Amino acid sequence: MIALPPELLAASQLALFNAFVVFLRVGGAVAFLPAFGERLVPLRVKLATAFAFTAIVLPAAPSASLPANGVGLAALIGTEILIGILLGVSLRLMTVALQIAASMAAQSTSLAQLFGGSATEPMPAIGHLLVFGGLALAVMANLHLRSAAAMIDSYRLFPVGSLVDSSQLAEFGMAHVSFCFRLAFCLAAPFVLAAFIYNLALGAINRAMPQLMVVLVGAPAITGAGMVMLALLAPFLLQVWRDAFLAVLADPFGMR
Repeated sequence: MIALPPELLAASQLALFNAFVVFLRVGGAVAFLPAFGERLVPLRVKLATAFAFTAIVLPAAPSASLPANGVGLAALIGTEILIGILLGVSLRLMTVALQIAASMAAQSTSLAQLFGGSATEPMPAIGHLLVFGGLALAVMANLHLRSAAAMIDSYRLFPVGSLVDSSQLAEFGMAHVSFCFRLAFCLAAPFVLAAFIYNLALGAINRAMPQLMVVLVGAPAITGAGMVMLALLAPFLLQVWRDAFLAVLADPFGMR
């Protein structure tokens, strides 16, 4: 057995440790990234994606020093995973915004139960259409390159081993969740407004003609109108979502 020189052994150990630290942050982010962290993606593919992102981010990441004891190592592992999860969740919430908007639109247009339970996630058909369309647009907008840039930029905001302030974490969560719901309501606003006008007209007809079963007559109308609106508005809604997603991806922590 050939014994390695002490300098080479120390350098190799430090290089492997730096790669391990980068993998912790990258792995936490990849687990929640849109497109890469979906349930439909096999775990082996996710692991290979995490290794690929680690190889990209490692040359640009700052070097980490070896902890003095096990407590320091555990703290380093926890903080790096937490920062990666924060990065991934901030982008995952944009996909959740599409799901919420689709649920609101489906409930408003009586399309909520149309093939709603045919996939892994309990979403209406509109939800699957918008989510997969949004993910396709995100991937076409170089999601992998922008995600790698966001991971590299995270070291400027959160150096290796830096603790995340609880107050900043609370503000981060509230800001992203509120933005997610605002975006979802804006995307679903045309369907909600159309449903409001429909129900208002239905109520007026019902008062004028109580004997007519206006609900049975009007239900196909709102369903057909919802499908027509979806066909016409989906490209514009997805474009609005893509612009918002790219803005969040450029500053996922909201600190610029």
